[in-house]
Amino acid sequence: MKRTCADLHLCVDPNDVERVSRVVSKASRLGYALVAVPFPPRLDEAVVGKVRKECEEFGTELVSRVDLRPRTTEDLLSGLRRLRRRFEVVAVMCESKHVARQAAKDRRVDVLNFPLLDFRRRFFDAAEAELASSSLVSLEVDMGPLLRLEGVARVKLLSNLRREVATAKDFRVPIVVSSGVADEMLMRKPAELVALASLFDLSGVSALDAVSSNPVTIVRRNQGKLDHGFVAPGIRVIRRGRDC
Repeated sequence: MKRTCADLHLCVDPNDVERVSRVVSKASRLGYALVAVPFPPRLDEAVVGKVRKECEEFGTELVSRVDLRPRTTEDLLSGLRRLRRRFEVVAVMCESKHVARQAAKDRRVDVLNFPLLDFRRRFFDAAEAELASSSLVSLEVDMGPLLRLEGVARVKLLSNLRREVATAKDFRVPIVVSSGVADEMLMRKPAELVALASLFDLSGVSALDAVSSNPVTIVRRNQGKLDHGFVAPGIRVIRRGRDC
């Protein structure tokens, strides 16, 4: 069976229609059937409609995503309450350990992303992995930094990624590999991302899942929850009316 490949982190400005068109066009040519674009927390439906239309023209499905960057756990909880029902993918950009811990145990979070701010501040460890394993939260690895960095910086990043991926696998935390780029020149085919993932010891079926079934599972699960008929996992409204 042919896999549906997805890029959950195309970091293009949704208001830049020309750039969106170029990036989505290339994503389609590279073989992605589904892409996610981060939108501002104050979601503008008109902008979403324009981006969705661009995607449809190239035969690609658009997924709405929000990247939360909370400074405190209170900020995180507030953001989740306001935004969970508005976006198909909710990502938390973990810039502190206490935020990462809270995000890892919250079922309203879809992916944990650790931005490349400082190698000493990458802290996806066993504690986060254990929490994430029981809350359906995935670890997202952006390939953009790996493509941009050179020399010692790239070696350090690979060392961190090997440790984080090994920890995720030990606790059976799903891994999502995304591009994390805004420049179409840095975009790569799904097969190329799979090959690059072998550099941090993610290979074979696990690497294929990271660019296909894992991200697609997140999207389909949330689309079901956002449906008007959703009540709770396994419970849906089939028909409304006095004769029900």
